[in-house]
Amino acid sequence: MNIEIKLHKNDLPDDIELGNVLAVDGEFMGLNVKRDPLCLIQISTGNSDAHIIQLDRLNYKAPNLVKLLANDKITKIFHYGRADMAHIKHYLKTDTCNILDTKIASKLARSYSDNHSLKSLIKEFVNVDISKQFQNSDFGGELTQAQLKYCANDVIYLHKIHDELNNILIRENRVDLYKNCLKFLKTRVDLDLAHFQDDIWSH
Repeated sequence: MNIEIKLHKNDLPDDIELGNVLAVDGEFMGLNVKRDPLCLIQISTGNSDAHIIQLDRLNYKAPNLVKLLANDKITKIFHYGRADMAHIKHYLKTDTCNILDTKIASKLARSYSDNHSLKSLIKEFVNVDISKQFQNSDFGGELTQAQLKYCANDVIYLHKIHDELNNILIRENRVDLYKNCLKFLKTRVDLDLAHFQDDIWSH
């Protein structure tokens, strides 16, 4: 597959039109939100393209990106959006609205498996075996072509994967469960940012 990768410095261009259903992912320096900065946001329209925004970590001024993320008329497909949304809210100072999440969908739809990684979903539904070699690399500096390709792989398949998972959810009568889980996602992010990391439903 030929992937069109575009690197944008600081923000999306003013005149860009990406459509109403987008795959979104973020890269950080680690998983501790307040310690580990948000470095990149990557976006795909689902047409073998990836727009990678390398944020200005001195000020995080990205008004076009923030407007897109906050727009509740644009659907955003994440894989484990909980971590991305927490970093986005902390660094870009915005909620991310109108969310779909392939990890949540996979856990509800694929009860036949205990592996819900993006790599596994891509292999099952797209029959592509992607490399996760650069998952733990440094995204805070200049980006290599290999890193850019890794970032692109995190978003270009999400539309297809979500469609396939949604078909299973419909077939197994689990769509309402999925929708209700998505409604709670913003609250789960707020709990994370307030340092309530444990399962609040546990005894």
